[in-house]
Amino acid sequence: MADSLEHLRVPILLAAVVANGLQAGTYYTWASGVMPGLARTDDRTFVSTMQHANVAIVNPVFLATFVGAPALAALGVAATSGSARPWAIAGLALAAATVVVTVVGNVPLNDALAAAGDADPAAARTAFEDPWVRWNVVRTATSTGALGVLGWALSR
Repeated sequence: MADSLEHLRVPILLAAVVANGLQAGTYYTWASGVMPGLARTDDRTFVSTMQHANVAIVNPVFLATFVGAPALAALGVAATSGSARPWAIAGLALAAATVVVTVVGNVPLNDALAAAGDADPAAARTAFEDPWVRWNVVRTATSTGALGVLGWALSR
């Protein structure tokens, strides 16, 4: 299949780099600015803000890159051969890991926070904040790694 897509290798990998970069930037922003800022708020503000953000993030723009990053990385693997192929495969693995971390780690915490409502914001925050931040750091690392190795594959 790589032979039939080889002429599309550069645009496919470039699109994969952009999509993974947008994902990495999203998670990095949460890790470096949003969560440290929210850490300084009271429990009710923290819980309410995260509940609203978790609803708002499920939108076509975010979902296009969330699904598109690993899909484009997979196409990049299919379109790549030679010395760039292992880098494209690594990019796919890291992009897929980002999705897995989100689905296994962050989404269940988001769902639990939504289910908690606003009855006991201190308890809801305690159950949510630290584990969510840890999972977000992991997906920041995997998505940034995907960006880096896909960029390297593109340069090969």
